[in-house]
Amino acid sequence: MKTLSLCLLLLLSASAQATVYKYVDKDGNVTFTNVPIRGAQPIRLNPLSSYPSQHKNSGNSSGGAAPAKPSSSFPSVDPGTQKQRDSGRRKILEQELANEQKALADAQKALTDGKATRNGDETRNYQKYLDRVQKLQDEVTDRQKNVEALRRELGQN
Repeated sequence: MKTLSLCLLLLLSASAQATVYKYVDKDGNVTFTNVPIRGAQPIRLNPLSSYPSQHKNSGNSSGGAAPAKPSSSFPSVDPGTQKQRDSGRRKILEQELANEQKALADAQKALTDGKATRNGDETRNYQKYLDRVQKLQDEVTDRQKNVEALRRELGQN
């Protein structure tokens, strides 16, 4: 039943303008398709809802859109409070960066140590050694990406 619902949903989303047919075979299995099959019944579906964009172009002379005005229901804070929040967020990001840099150093050390030694049956099975070293390399790569992302977030490119 879940598969049938999923198939129907996929058909509806993929072919919103196409005709959908419902076919019931001799065993009672129901098939929904956009391809007409002998004995299949076309199904009339209501059109999908769509909503217009909330962006409205103002009639200013520069031709660009006017700056968005905050909604009256959107809470605003004074600049001092916002600066305090930004400072707190920055401290959190800096701490995360320090943690990731330490984890990167640990991962690089583990990779160096892992490349230098072969464990147990890795002397006979070189692929096991390569697989283990690749996992260590992947860990280093992940940590490097995390450090880069945190630096970008902090504006430290």
